Amino acid sequence: MTSVIEGKAATAALSPEGSEQKGPLPRILIVDDHPFFLFGLTAILEEEALAETVASVGSITEAIDDLRQAPETSLVLLDLTLQGEAGLSLFAEMEQLGLPVPVVVISSREDETSVRAAKSAGAVGFLPKSADRRSLIRMIRRVSQGDLFYPSLQVPASQPEGLTRRQLEVLGLLAEGLPNKRICQVLNLTEHTVKTHLKAIFAHLGVHNRTECVAQARALGLISR
Repeated sequence: MTSVIEGKAATAALSPEGSEQKGPLPRILIVDDHPFFLFGLTAILEEEALAETVASVGSITEAIDDLRQAPETSLVLLDLTLQGEAGLSLFAEMEQLGLPVPVVVISSREDETSVRAAKSAGAVGFLPKSADRRSLIRMIRRVSQGDLFYPSLQVPASQPEGLTRRQLEVLGLLAEGLPNKRICQVLNLTEHTVKTHLKAIFAHLGVHNRTECVAQARALGLISR
């Protein structure tokens, strides 16, 4: 398989998925300490006009400093291993500092354990470094639309058909961006009941937060885009 840093020939006609692209992301930050890979990945992002600006750093500390100085960053592409550092430690640092930038893990490790670890940490997607250019483009477009990108993972064992009518109503209001108190008012439910429904929905879809929940529900066709 051609890797994401290869195949710089002109890209063939894009899939229908590409028609939903609204334009390049303002800024993408790559966190990786392999110069050759950085060069190739940056070149593709620029050639395909996927980002207005592409920056790169080689460590977690540098990544945090960069994100503090560049709040316009709209996506982070993160390697799992950085000169002995655990790449996933970036999530805890970002959460502690209140830096809500979506992160996609791009790694040479492709085992399911690594993929699930990235998802559990809060990554919105996972792309192996062996992936081709088209997969990279598809990933950027998917996460730009607010979707998750985990093509190698199976749908959660709990099937969405098991959601109750009330849970689907809560899910729909959640997708509209309503906070819990507003959902309570619309559905005439107590806050405890709404929280119980949300907990059940999260468990059913195998997600950990509201953003993942909405993205997964859209991917499964439970709510309209």
